[in-house]
Amino acid sequence: MVKKVFTWAGIAFLIFFVAYNPNSAADVFKSLGSGVMDIAQGFGDFFTSLVA
Repeated sequence: MVKKVFTWAGIAFLIFFVAYNPNSAADVFKSLGSGVMDIAQGFGDFFTSLVA
């Protein structure tokens, strides 16, 4: 039950954040995407050097 409440509260906060601060929300998602891409690049480099 608590997990369900926190999930819906998180979704509501996300919608509120995007609706009232779209530029800030875009910056947050850009930085998150950049971080994920850096991690993926690191794994790719690791496996490339492991095989080569």
